[in-house]
Amino acid sequence: MRNVEPKILYFGTPVALISSLNEDGSTNLSPISSFWALGWTMALGLLNDAKLAENLARHPECVVNLPSPSMWQMVEKLAPLTGKDPVPELKSKQFKTEKDKFAAAGFSRLDSELVRPVCAAECPIQMEARVLSRHEMGGTKLAELGGGLVAVVEILRVHASEEFLKDESDHIDPKKWSPLVYNFRHYYDLSDTELGKTFRA
Repeated sequence: MRNVEPKILYFGTPVALISSLNEDGSTNLSPISSFWALGWTMALGLLNDAKLAENLARHPECVVNLPSPSMWQMVEKLAPLTGKDPVPELKSKQFKTEKDKFAAAGFSRLDSELVRPVCAAECPIQMEARVLSRHEMGGTKLAELGGGLVAVVEILRVHASEEFLKDESDHIDPKKWSPLVYNFRHYYDLSDTELGKTFRA
């Protein structure tokens, strides 16, 4: 074994696109790879300077959209975009401001049923949620990125494409559904075939 210092600790985590409400009532769309669920409660890991963090502090609702592996290039189009204007200094070399991320990445808007932010229509799983609490995270490495927080949300309603369900039940069939996985900045499905790499043209 050898001591190493990876830039990130994404040992194969699913990708989500989080819809949140901007101050003008439009919906922002943010890709994240730091989240996990226990029951119907989910923890979302966010950088402090992200538009998503700002939006959830102001309006405590969101939609957790799960893209399929075939959408990795659409997700990657969101990677260098931010809803912040001006772009935070720490992101200024790699990011640019984009007000309409749905159009920029090729996603369509679909009205939610219980929350104000809209769903990403093409995502086969969409989970409407409300924020229960927000907690600042510590750590030297995270501080170098501007700090971060965990937003704990409760899932209120789940929408799933029928093609991924078992018969007429509420169960998602794992033989049919595969999440888009982020593995050290590379995109995968649940096979051993790489789909692409982030921040590479």
